[in-house]
Amino acid sequence: MYRDTWAEIDLTQIRQNVVAIREFLPRSTKLMAVVKANGYGHGDIQTAREAVQAGADYLAVAYMEEALRLRKAGLKLPILILTPIRPELTPLALKHDLMLTVTRASWFREMRAYKPVHTGGQLYVHIKMDTGLGRIGVRTVEEWRDMVPWLNAPDIVVDGVYTHFATASHADSSYLELQVRRFQEMKRWSSKLPVNHYHCAASAAALRFPELCMDMVRIGAAMYGYYPKHLVTGITLKPALSLHSRLMHTKRLNQGEYLGYDNAYQAGQDQWIGTIPIGYADGWSQSMRHAEVLVEGQRARIIGKISMDQITVELPKDVPVGTKVTLIGSSEEQSISIQEIADRIEVVPQEISSSITERVTRIYRNRGGIPNEAIRSEAEAL
Repeated sequence: MYRDTWAEIDLTQIRQNVVAIREFLPRSTKLMAVVKANGYGHGDIQTAREAVQAGADYLAVAYMEEALRLRKAGLKLPILILTPIRPELTPLALKHDLMLTVTRASWFREMRAYKPVHTGGQLYVHIKMDTGLGRIGVRTVEEWRDMVPWLNAPDIVVDGVYTHFATASHADSSYLELQVRRFQEMKRWSSKLPVNHYHCAASAAALRFPELCMDMVRIGAAMYGYYPKHLVTGITLKPALSLHSRLMHTKRLNQGEYLGYDNAYQAGQDQWIGTIPIGYADGWSQSMRHAEVLVEGQRARIIGKISMDQITVELPKDVPVGTKVTLIGSSEEQSISIQEIADRIEVVPQEISSSITERVTRIYRNRGGIPNEAIRSEAEAL
């Protein structure tokens, strides 16, 4: 590690979160662990392995490249790609035993140019239904009927039919209930087909409404400790990620002097300031310019504009260069949670963690005795 900015990932906490969720779910419900976007910034390979150890039945990613990374790392669980792929990539999916999300009949028609019916291998698909999120999916019974002949082909296995909720973290559940009713109707459309799994609940819905768990749930945010705590009872999950750096420079800023791009800050009095080597190219967005960090267990306010590589903070006194700074996590008696930061800038916690770029080294803790350096090197080799 050549720069004093790093994220620490507690793999034991991720494993404990998955175990807790697994025990919370109905016994018959399978758990699909979502490790897209580099495991929401926590490391896709590392978190996938923890999920497997904790009892996950499936893995899910957003894109083909993410699935191939997991296969190359030796992960054997079924993997669902949540975003539809181009039809010409179907042979690659078959080669690596990947399950595909499909949303339209025309995809099957185009796919047949690359996989005729009687060529080897069965293609496992999950059909995405749009019950109100509005992004992708089958919306009408006519669209479904157009798809049915393709789903009846001997080399197609309908492993799942699923939907995704738009407002599962909202206290008002009326729109979610509307989506549930729509999905129940769509389940009736598919009743004449052999469907292995129906799933509609991701993290928030699975923890709030166990009756919606059906055959499987998709657990992403909750695996990393992000969930609507105020709406969930009977389970406690904890975040696994903390973010740290060190003071690289300190100085006395005199009253009236400016700091940062566009003279965005002017000192109202003489004060100490510190510069920290993290910026928006690391995922510490300019929207966080009024957030705080922890220095020696005290909160220090970010001042001036956040630049690409550095931020500046107001210090309570002259603090030695090299002093540890905590942006997410605990220092002495103080803590700054990722939820606090998310609330401040009006985003969800997973947007922050998944935005932490590759420039920030991940250090993994408590992984079954495997040295941290070995874990990091293994991932970087891929």
